[in-house]
Amino acid sequence: MSVESKKTREACCSKLKLFLASLAFVYFAKAFAGAYMKSSITQIERRFDIPSSLIGVIDGSFEMGNLLVIAFVSYFGAKLHRPRLIGIGCLIMAVGSFLVALPHFFQGLYKYETSVSHKAAVNSTETILPCLSNHSMTDADDTLDAETKLECEKAAGSPMWIYVFLGNMLRGIGETPVMPLGISYLDDFSREENTPFYLACIHTVGILGPMFGFMLGSFLSKIYVDTGFVNLDTITITYKDSRWVGAWWLGFIVTGTVVLLSSIPFFFLPKSLPKQGQEQEEIQSKSTELATKTEQEQFLPEETQEKVKFQEMAKDFIPSLKRLFRNRIYSLIILASLVAVNGFIGLITFKPKYIEQVYGQSATKAIFLIGILNLPAVALGFITGGFLLKRFKLGIVGAARVAISASLGSFCLLAVQIFVQCENAEVAGLSMSYQRVPQVSYNPQTLLSQCNGHCFCSVKHWDPVCAYNGMTYASPCLAGCQTSTGMGKEMVFHNCTCINEAGLAANASAVLGQCPRKDDCDIKFKIYMALSVIGSYISACGGTPGYIVLLRSIQPDLKSLALGMQTLIVRTLGGIPPPIYFGALIDRTCLKWGTKHCGGRGACRLYNANAFRLTYLGMITGLYFLANTVWGYLYYSIVKRQKKIALKNQSKENGQESNAVTNGHANINIADIDDMGTECTI
Repeated sequence: MSVESKKTREACCSKLKLFLASLAFVYFAKAFAGAYMKSSITQIERRFDIPSSLIGVIDGSFEMGNLLVIAFVSYFGAKLHRPRLIGIGCLIMAVGSFLVALPHFFQGLYKYETSVSHKAAVNSTETILPCLSNHSMTDADDTLDAETKLECEKAAGSPMWIYVFLGNMLRGIGETPVMPLGISYLDDFSREENTPFYLACIHTVGILGPMFGFMLGSFLSKIYVDTGFVNLDTITITYKDSRWVGAWWLGFIVTGTVVLLSSIPFFFLPKSLPKQGQEQEEIQSKSTELATKTEQEQFLPEETQEKVKFQEMAKDFIPSLKRLFRNRIYSLIILASLVAVNGFIGLITFKPKYIEQVYGQSATKAIFLIGILNLPAVALGFITGGFLLKRFKLGIVGAARVAISASLGSFCLLAVQIFVQCENAEVAGLSMSYQRVPQVSYNPQTLLSQCNGHCFCSVKHWDPVCAYNGMTYASPCLAGCQTSTGMGKEMVFHNCTCINEAGLAANASAVLGQCPRKDDCDIKFKIYMALSVIGSYISACGGTPGYIVLLRSIQPDLKSLALGMQTLIVRTLGGIPPPIYFGALIDRTCLKWGTKHCGGRGACRLYNANAFRLTYLGMITGLYFLANTVWGYLYYSIVKRQKKIALKNQSKENGQESNAVTNGHANINIADIDDMGTECTI
């Protein structure tokens, strides 16, 4: 019997390490899939020709999935088989990833808007007249009747974005049990002093997921969406073009497979483990009690046992919520997290687009740099935060001090980024007049000028060409180009009347694509990235300490519920709205909207860079300022409550506590003592 008990104990100890490794891999897998989704936002927006506000709804569907089940999973899941629930969640996440990729196989080939005829794209010997080539389709969009337009949209597969919405929602549902059940399971069966280190390890491994996710997104964004199905020589755009769509669908198949593999170990882990470092006698006594309880329950029918357990859990749910939210520290942590997450979600969702539009970098390069620079800095920050807690054995006050210092430091660096700017891209008729006078116009009619008035050009299409004078024109027709040579991406347009009118170029010719930004913009971009990377590191240093403040501010029996409710509230109010209202505000800075194949407004092709910068960074900075204000009050409350705990302990030593309680004159409010939770042990 003792030999079996010893083997069981050794197996359980090793299973805690197995659970730790499995949970770290799941954190990697879900972060891998989540980061790839973020990196593909721009590609999905272009593929389905939808505005930023709608792409924000799709991005927020992940949190909507969490909202559906998080409260019940967190509360009831804590009393069920937690590892098995995590494994089932991973299976659901994998199905969601595969569903997101499904529209690619139902849609037709991607058709981007262009004013260049197919013949010109494949026949280099043919000379065309761009100035007169598309005058017949100037108002073609308006001539389509409703029935024809509906049939066209069905053929193009435009409603297929709903599959992406539903797949992302399934991912959110599947991810629900991972954090609250995984962290509470680990914290329940590990030594208290080891928990910060384990959390740091999990978050460090998890942060590798976004790194690989963004790198995969960068790699696939260079591969054309319909590669293998079209002749790439006929494609007149490159991955630097705002109409380019990469092979976004392939990444969801990869991430879905990784998540599927991460689910396997959890189906072989036990429901509970002995506390790490627990003595053999305690293990044996608990095992004896459990065996006796099990023998007694065997006399009851299984249906009665399940019914009694469920009724007891359901009956205690509302009182547990009341106890939880009477904890002022917990409520303040929720509020601070809610505001900060609003800023963070807006930041990470539209950061690739911000880099692309404000600093003139390609979406591919923006995604790659985020993955290779920002995310390693975040990983290093998590390690630093965990090391500080373990090295200096910081309690809740010390952890709060580290967290608020990191939050203030990252806020200051974020505020500085507002002043690092590049000028708007020089686009004739939008950000600059045809006479090279700076202007900003949201009216498409300003694209027309005397130099292209005889061409009858469409102002709805976006097919930019770069003139040798450094000016970008919205299309070869709007540049007044008369002839062209070459084919595909190498096509060159000549005798462009609008370029001659500017009087700054002896060579009145243009090439496909948008002109690059000025040289000083590259220097400013490097400064921006340096500030961003340092800010990411400092912010991440407060991640693990902030989490410890949360864990040590709640009572042990409410731990899973508290983590679940935090996830529910923060993801509902901090995850769903930000992509929508950030996207809607960013849409207001659009200078040139694309045109769908079937007519109507598509995705934005060009933004007012200055307005984009002030809107995007202004919103994030304001939210982070509010979060830091709440953190300041939170720190004050923690210090105040710790002083009350110290007075209570001193009263105990002097033998005065019992008399004070008996006479109704206790120094501490009973509700405050109840709310202190595990802080008393720190």
